[in-house]
Amino acid sequence: MKKTRFSVEQIVAVLAEHEAGTSTAELCRRLGIASNTLYRWKAKYGGMQVSEAKRLKELEDENGKLKRMVAELMLENSAIKEVLTKKW
Repeated sequence: MKKTRFSVEQIVAVLAEHEAGTSTAELCRRLGIASNTLYRWKAKYGGMQVSEAKRLKELEDENGKLKRMVAELMLENSAIKEVLTKKW
């Protein structure tokens, strides 16, 4: 997965600046991002405080780890079932 250039704190600060009245074009030009990126951030982090956004990121990371663990266990389980169904 691609590493982002902006931390969660920076994203929340940019969104707060946008809500304060700075134009989208000005923010995008200054930060070197596309307007789509700004709107995606707004959809994901809009109205959040820094602590809430950090917690969201932690939960997303934990959820990803758990999904990988489940996938590995399911693969292992299917391999064991396949071996057990073979006749020796």
